[in-house]
Amino acid sequence: MYTYPELLGIIGELRGEHGCPWDRAQTHESMIPCLRDECEEVIEAIGRGDDEDLCEELGDVLLQVLLHAQIAKEEGRFTMEDVVNTLAEKMVRRHPHVFGDEEYGSLEENKKRWEEIKRAEKELKKRRRNGEI
Repeated sequence: MYTYPELLGIIGELRGEHGCPWDRAQTHESMIPCLRDECEEVIEAIGRGDDEDLCEELGDVLLQVLLHAQIAKEEGRFTMEDVVNTLAEKMVRRHPHVFGDEEYGSLEENKKRWEEIKRAEKELKKRRRNGEI
């Protein structure tokens, strides 16, 4: 059974000097159709209730994520570790009822608070991009 670090190594090797020509040729833009297709295949597997296929298709979506992160790493933009950290930070921030001291009583309240936090994050990003802060 392979480990996550081994998988990252495999992806790096596929994109490396002696790797696969197709993988090496990919860009973020060229992979857009693949990402769309793989996400659709996940949805189809869910619709069929096919766990074996769902597991495989989720792996294909993960492959897309890993390839995008590898391309970004090669370009000096960000790494898979950055992706993981950014996601973990977001999940903690958007779940103050789990990781903080806020309490909610219903799914509707949780969804509303999630959207409030998301809006605030987007506004902060926009202000940073515009040089306002």
